[in-house]
Amino acid sequence: MFVGAIGYNYVHDDSFVMDCPHGTGCWLLLLMKEKTLVTVNGDKLVADKNSFLLLSPDTSFAYRAKEKIYIDDWIYLGCEAGDKEYLSELDIPTDKIIFLGNINELSQLIRFIAFEHYSPDEERVIIERHLVEVFMLKLSRSIKKRKLYSHVISDKTTELMKIRNMIFAIPSEIPDVNGLAGFMGMSCSGFQHLYKRTFGVTVKDDIIAGRMELAKQLLLATSLGIKDIALKCGYTNEYGFMKRFKIFYGQTPTEFRNRI
Repeated sequence: MFVGAIGYNYVHDDSFVMDCPHGTGCWLLLLMKEKTLVTVNGDKLVADKNSFLLLSPDTSFAYRAKEKIYIDDWIYLGCEAGDKEYLSELDIPTDKIIFLGNINELSQLIRFIAFEHYSPDEERVIIERHLVEVFMLKLSRSIKKRKLYSHVISDKTTELMKIRNMIFAIPSEIPDVNGLAGFMGMSCSGFQHLYKRTFGVTVKDDIIAGRMELAKQLLLATSLGIKDIALKCGYTNEYGFMKRFKIFYGQTPTEFRNRI
């Protein structure tokens, strides 16, 4: 691969459209700095801000701003023998949008490459080649980090599902939030943030909901006293339990039981 043309931090308004139904005949690398509407081989996609895309020479594509502004870095890379094998070795996908999160370092490298590409110095070609190699290596590392992060998040989501099932199945045995965070190997604040992001509710709200659901079942299906039901629902104080139950259902436990 060698640089044919390059642009750093190009800014366009919402009228900008790049449409290449037959491809470009060379590789096109994009760092998209705003949300972008992208069509790749007929598939319409949305690329989040700070995403990467490497388009193959014969890929049909189009892209434009999703909102009022479009900003990107781009490189047209000439084709050489062994390009596909090189990309495969680096685990850099083609024709696939990859969200990278932080692209500052990669964008700065494109700036350096652009400077050399348009420099009159004789050494620019050699320097440019080396900078492109560095860029590709750092791009490969960024992609691998994102894959690892996604895998970790997936694993944690599985563990979160187990915890949520436990909250509703055996609420009396659920420890406090600090205990649940310790089970996940996370800080308390990190655990609460991930739980809310995953399920849309806080872990504290789920713990209360799990306890209240069990309390309702015990009130309806057993003759246990309020104190015993409070203990089975994880409350050491029956008055605290009664107060929580009334807030949750609008009735005291006794009123709820007697209405049936």
